Amino acid sequence: MPVPHTIAVALTGASGMPYGIRLVETLLAEGRQVWLLYSQVAQVVARQEMDLSLSSRPDEVAKQLGARFGAADGQLRVFGREEWFAPPASGSNPPDAMVVCPCTMGTLASIAAGLSDNLIERAADVVIKEGRPLVLVPRETPFSALHLENMLRLARLGVCILPANPAFYTRPESVQDVVDFVVARILDQLRVPNTLIARWGEND
Repeated sequence: MPVPHTIAVALTGASGMPYGIRLVETLLAEGRQVWLLYSQVAQVVARQEMDLSLSSRPDEVAKQLGARFGAADGQLRVFGREEWFAPPASGSNPPDAMVVCPCTMGTLASIAAGLSDNLIERAADVVIKEGRPLVLVPRETPFSALHLENMLRLARLGVCILPANPAFYTRPESVQDVVDFVVARILDQLRVPNTLIARWGEND
């Protein structure tokens, strides 16, 4: 798989918003173009977990996060959840890859069922049908049998299920270190080079 240039990142209402925001930051720093989608509940979670206010106006969010992360002009594009003329809504202009981080069980179930009731679900459906990489980052515990069945169904379609399960062999010293471990594993799935964590077997 070639290294993707345009990556869609969807933020949904599961706990774990620092993972998604850090992913956006790192992708922009690595020179990738990011198409950002976010749900209404994601706005609530961002405020609760990060004191981050995401406007309901996509253009304002693009300016806010673009300035925060030093994005180049046009590098970060933000789309509303009902913006059906956005590029990721069509197989004629899909992203190179997509990540849903954090991913609610409701979003995961909708994607598994092939629903397209909002732009996040539609974009995921497009990525699957066009054979592009899709990474879902659920942050839930415990998993019910229904959750696991939905994940298995998607995994059989080639979707990467990457739960937000940090490891501790890197001896994290901060919450940021824990966040970076998960984000590094996401980037690895996208084949985006990164140095967020020390690699197993490498000397310090």
